[in-house]
Amino acid sequence: MALSGEQKNFIKKYIWKYSPAEIAGHLGLPESEIHSYLKKRWRPEKYQKYLNRFRESVKYAGKNFSFKNFLLENRAVLIILVALVTIAYFNTLHNTFVSDDIPSISQNPSIGNFGNFLFTTPFGFIQRLIYWLAFKGGGLSPVLYHLPNIFFHLGTTLLAFFILSLLAPRPWAVMASMLFAVHPILSESVTWISGSIYVQSAFFFLLSLAFYILSDQKPRFYYYSIAAFALSIDSSEKAVVLCAIFAAYEIAFGNLRENWKKLWPFFAISFAMGLFLLSKVGMRESVLKTSYYLTPGRDSLFIKIPTSVYSYFRIIFWPDKLSLYQTEMVFTKLQYGGTIVVFLLYLGLIIYTYFKNKPLSFWLVFFIVPLATTLTPMRIAWAVAERYAYLSTLGILVVVAWLFYKASGYEKFRYAVYAVFSIIIIALSVRTIVRNMDWRNEETLWTATEKTSPSGPNIHNNMGAVYQKKGEIQKAIDEFQLAISINPAYADAYHNLANTYQQAGRPSEAIEYFKKAIDLNPQLWQSHQNLASIYYKQGNYAQAGEEIKKALEINPGDPNLKQNLGLIEDGLKNAGQTAPAADAMPSR
Repeated sequence: MALSGEQKNFIKKYIWKYSPAEIAGHLGLPESEIHSYLKKRWRPEKYQKYLNRFRESVKYAGKNFSFKNFLLENRAVLIILVALVTIAYFNTLHNTFVSDDIPSISQNPSIGNFGNFLFTTPFGFIQRLIYWLAFKGGGLSPVLYHLPNIFFHLGTTLLAFFILSLLAPRPWAVMASMLFAVHPILSESVTWISGSIYVQSAFFFLLSLAFYILSDQKPRFYYYSIAAFALSIDSSEKAVVLCAIFAAYEIAFGNLRENWKKLWPFFAISFAMGLFLLSKVGMRESVLKTSYYLTPGRDSLFIKIPTSVYSYFRIIFWPDKLSLYQTEMVFTKLQYGGTIVVFLLYLGLIIYTYFKNKPLSFWLVFFIVPLATTLTPMRIAWAVAERYAYLSTLGILVVVAWLFYKASGYEKFRYAVYAVFSIIIIALSVRTIVRNMDWRNEETLWTATEKTSPSGPNIHNNMGAVYQKKGEIQKAIDEFQLAISINPAYADAYHNLANTYQQAGRPSEAIEYFKKAIDLNPQLWQSHQNLASIYYKQGNYAQAGEEIKKALEINPGDPNLKQNLGLIEDGLKNAGQTAPAADAMPSR
């Protein structure tokens, strides 16, 4: 694109005062266009002298880039980023296992078995390897499972700064990476052990992008980039769409027409994994139906996309109502109209900045691409989840940082801008620290989640399980009944309510609700097991035997069920044997 006369005059006026990256930022142009203009205007000697003066961007500095020099020149910034991440997440280290952590770690009998645990599925290998190493190193000490999450988040933050340092003026890069280091929407992925796949996937993707940028200088980095991209997809299948970001990068900063051949390995990997994932859609829908009792069907993209994008913007710009489950997604017609307006403004900004400021357009696109797998008509993911937005959030924060960077260019307001930015960093850090405290244990997590997402039946179900463990029977019953009232087909809530009645010494009500749970979900072998326990205590050994056999048909490998069957068979011969152990369905 030809430079305008005004742009050329700006370059001539400030060329020896500002670096090419800073000039590009002021003019809203890709840095490559500044370099192309200078190469045409100057002799090679003068152009090289200019580069040496500013020791400019890696992408355009020939073969002289040195990681050692980058670390030395930016050591103060790197120390600040390390400090911010440490301060924001230090209080997570002693949080206990919560939610999905319990079945996958603390109650997983195969976690120490190298073969059976690590090679169960092609996805999430890095996460399972970390779990296995943590278990071997310290058993079930939560610290060893939390530390890798923090290190990966720190690595992702540093990579974000590194990439931005290659593509943008340094102050812009510093501000964006500081925001990313402490933003509370990222807490779910960092603080929740099971959320680590999103941090790991983002880390490997940014590593891949960094190698891709540097491959112009060192071709071997291109192969490192492909390998890191594959690890990103292995960490989270949602990364299959990230190949599109490489194309967006070439459009904004490179030359898609010349470099399109470099993109095909990324698209080939994504295509192959995408086909594999499509073959598993039916299984995923079945799991969500049986485990989370989500109603199967298809969603309208005209409703799902604008409402989801709006919801993400809301919690990025005002992160007060953070929740493991974002259930409050009901909009009036007027509110829905507002989400449409916000979404259209977002699309309009992408188009506008494409012509006026391609780097900004790139980062705006960077926000939506990682969310693409969740914004489909298929009900294979939650409409909104903070963990889904871990990588996406970086795109918006870069745009926000650009606004601060531009404002800081006015000398009269510079210190005021820095003061406001500092206050925002402190406020976000405090919010993250407070949010981390919600994840201390099951009780704090579900109490906090219930406050922000009161319409989620699974949330009330899990809150009921907390009260049940504490012995607060009536509160537990109230929560399970509330979960059932919200979703009458919620079999887990019926099962847990039956457990509570059983615990309270009300066997007839327990039997009634165990049977309802089985009617709704015939795969709940725990309900059959607990019915067997009740019948055994009542001396009805024949009925107990029928129930335990049904449980074994569903879960034939469970040694406790086999042991209980033996006790029941003995009970048929000799009265007075110990009753089979009841096994409550893990709350979801």
